[in-house]
Amino acid sequence: MWSPEQLRLLAEARELEITVEGGPSRWTPIWVVCTGGHAYARTWYRRGTGWFGAALRSRRARIRVPGLAADVTIEEAAPETTAEVDAAYRAKYPGGATDAMVTAEAAATTLRFDPR
Repeated sequence: MWSPEQLRLLAEARELEITVEGGPSRWTPIWVVCTGGHAYARTWYRRGTGWFGAALRSRRARIRVPGLAADVTIEEAAPETTAEVDAAYRAKYPGGATDAMVTAEAAATTLRFDPR
């Protein structure tokens, strides 16, 4: 479980950087939101390659934001979290680009990051 301080750092970061075990050996910036004591990320469309495809295959990654670096396990988010995660994206990333992140297609790509 994330500590309150870790959740604060994740929530305040504009982007999270991720490198996935067995995936590309570079850091990839992605949007991250926190709700219900968990950290979540999505891609605006499902991919079998890149960070998202590697995350689905390995279920393990390293993430970093200012003040925090952590090894995580990756799980597909429960469908009942969709509305909460959508609201978190709209609140953290207001504007037109967010529309692509709150579609049904994007919601189906929601991943939860848990500290190892």
